[in-house]
Amino acid sequence: MSEQPPDAFIRAAEQRASKAFDLLHPEVQRWIWKQGWDELRDIQEDAIPLLLTGEQDIIIAATTAGGKTEAAFLPIVSRLVERAPASRGFKAIYVSPLRALINDQFGRLESLCSDLEIPVFKWHGDVSQSQKLRARQKPDGILLITPESLEAILVRRGFAEALGLFQAIDWIVVDELHAYLDSPRGKQLQSLLHRIEVLTKRRIQRIGLSATLADKRIAAEFLRPREGDKARILESIDGNRNLLLQVRGYIQPAHADKGYNDIGGETTDASLAGAEEQIANDLFKLLHGTRNLVFANSRKSVELYTVELSDLCEANGLPTEFLAHHGNLSREYREEAERRMKNGDLPATIVCTSTLELGIDIGNIDTVAQIGCAHTVSGLRQRLGRSGRRAGQSAKLRQYIAATELSHKTHPIDELRPGLIQAIAMINLLGAKWNEPVDTQKLHLSTLLHQILALIAQYGGITAEQGYRLLVQSGVFAVDGELYKQLLRRMGEPEIGLLVQSPDGTLLPGPVGERVIQAHDFFAVFKTPTEYRVIAGTKTLGNLPVDNPLAYVAGTLVIFGGRRWVVQELLVADKAIMVSAASGGKPPMFWGDYGGLADGIVEAMRQVYLDSDTPPYLDAKAIQLLREARSAFHRFELTDASILEHGSDLIIFPWVGSKSQLALTLALNAAGVKAGMAGIAIDCGDGNLNKLIDALEKLANDAPPDPIVLAQSTDLDLDKFDGFLSDEMKRQNFARAALDTASLPEISARLLR
Repeated sequence: MSEQPPDAFIRAAEQRASKAFDLLHPEVQRWIWKQGWDELRDIQEDAIPLLLTGEQDIIIAATTAGGKTEAAFLPIVSRLVERAPASRGFKAIYVSPLRALINDQFGRLESLCSDLEIPVFKWHGDVSQSQKLRARQKPDGILLITPESLEAILVRRGFAEALGLFQAIDWIVVDELHAYLDSPRGKQLQSLLHRIEVLTKRRIQRIGLSATLADKRIAAEFLRPREGDKARILESIDGNRNLLLQVRGYIQPAHADKGYNDIGGETTDASLAGAEEQIANDLFKLLHGTRNLVFANSRKSVELYTVELSDLCEANGLPTEFLAHHGNLSREYREEAERRMKNGDLPATIVCTSTLELGIDIGNIDTVAQIGCAHTVSGLRQRLGRSGRRAGQSAKLRQYIAATELSHKTHPIDELRPGLIQAIAMINLLGAKWNEPVDTQKLHLSTLLHQILALIAQYGGITAEQGYRLLVQSGVFAVDGELYKQLLRRMGEPEIGLLVQSPDGTLLPGPVGERVIQAHDFFAVFKTPTEYRVIAGTKTLGNLPVDNPLAYVAGTLVIFGGRRWVVQELLVADKAIMVSAASGGKPPMFWGDYGGLADGIVEAMRQVYLDSDTPPYLDAKAIQLLREARSAFHRFELTDASILEHGSDLIIFPWVGSKSQLALTLALNAAGVKAGMAGIAIDCGDGNLNKLIDALEKLANDAPPDPIVLAQSTDLDLDKFDGFLSDEMKRQNFARAALDTASLPEISARLLR
């Protein structure tokens, strides 16, 4: 039996009037005492009574390290301890988007459950078959799993075994809920949660955990489609930590510029130079001897900065303390870096991509450094949450922004210093507790196609009506009956070969469908980056990993090999981007991240230009860049939507997010104006002002163009299984996912004014 909490601890709990603590099982109370906790967090006080007594779905929103996991599992474990031996099967499922996060939470939950004789199992691609077999033979307690492994159980294990594993589940906890919202994995997870309830023939309480939710009601609707209004939303008021900020600016000398090969600003050379080298030197001076995370956005940048920082350690006679962490590294290498960080006796800094953005426990972090801009405000908030976790400790963010040296050849966008302006805007939005809104308009036809095949594999065949009830009437997929039928017919076409229909109407896998289902990567619905060749004329310039082809539609400006190019054609089947040299002098370093910018970020950037105050966290060089940016903004008369002449180009500043900007770009091209996206602007390369005005007048006076018609100029496979869709379905997908045409008349009218 565990040692009893001392009377002083019990009296302290009573003095704090912790009703939630009194409700917990004595064994769980003892565990809390052994952790040395002084009190429960407010989110735990709120969640414990609800989870002990109710079956209502719950959203638990709190900052990173705000106690969300314990808020869910302290009451769940209390109920499991009190419960008499029940039927065979897991009692609670914890779903995580990351294997590493599962490994981390496994250790925390084992600590809680070890003395209580509650088994805890983890199940993902890195877990051995022998461990999975033990879980299958004696399923009980808590299962920690990824969506892909849940899918594999339902599809591969058969009805009887899957029912045996899941029939006793009372809770499903979804961690990092924001990472799923309206993504392919999110649609798969929604379907999986519903399929498990259909399998067990009962309602299971769902609990969502997150630190970054823009709209908690949308999150609740995601957690249980069409019943989000019934969910209870709990939001922590704790965790308002002090934030220490510094943004440092750097000038990239023209002679040191080695070029940037994509819109993320990734260097094409095998070494750092100019501003990058200055950033590495400053990182070393400020961070060595302490414990930090450095986010470098791209895998190649991670490697280059890690090597440079390690060389600086060697040059100064110090042991190496800088480690790389990204998705291409082996699991063993990443885990070794994580273990080094957890060892509080040694200084260590991990240079990483977004792999350490989510809540993996890597111990106490002194500083979070960000090279360039984070892709999203919510991502920046997640990253910042890794610092300042100890009581009384401030969170620290150091951000490093490079800009090109000004000259008579400088591109106007470069004069506007948009990298620095975006950094300031995102910090302002961070302070305003703003996150990117969730886009709920996407069709997700690729994932719907996958789930139809998964259901057929799970049940050995389904009817069209059964699939419709499970996937559409359930509220998981926002398609109508006609589009669902069109998808089934497409899947059944002989040249597609995904489905066949038996005489009694049962849908079965076709020859291609069998191969797709049996493929080792069938259970994952997300698409991995594809290498595209960049070709100018007959010359191949190199290869570019493309996460999102939307960034490379015809007319878009890109940077590769230190030069500025315009995309002529995107050849999806050939995995090639055809480009030609673009005019306009030295290429800007900033073009926004590949996923585009939300309306709120663009509006916040415009406000930074309009403001006159100087944020106190800027260093002298960043202040200089801000002054240059505002001077250019007013010199170019960009206070409202504007058209700027630059050489033979016309540059349009509509001050809208990427969905509206892309819609305007395609609409202009459809009107005969050669236009391409250029970060916060649109570049019209032919310089014909009269033609541009005519096109804008038509857009301003007519009804908004049909987004599906605009999408006809594209040929994109956005998601993993889009290659099986018809051209019309791809256009519908593209239109719903990437285009906002409703505001084009108003945007065009502002530009004309």
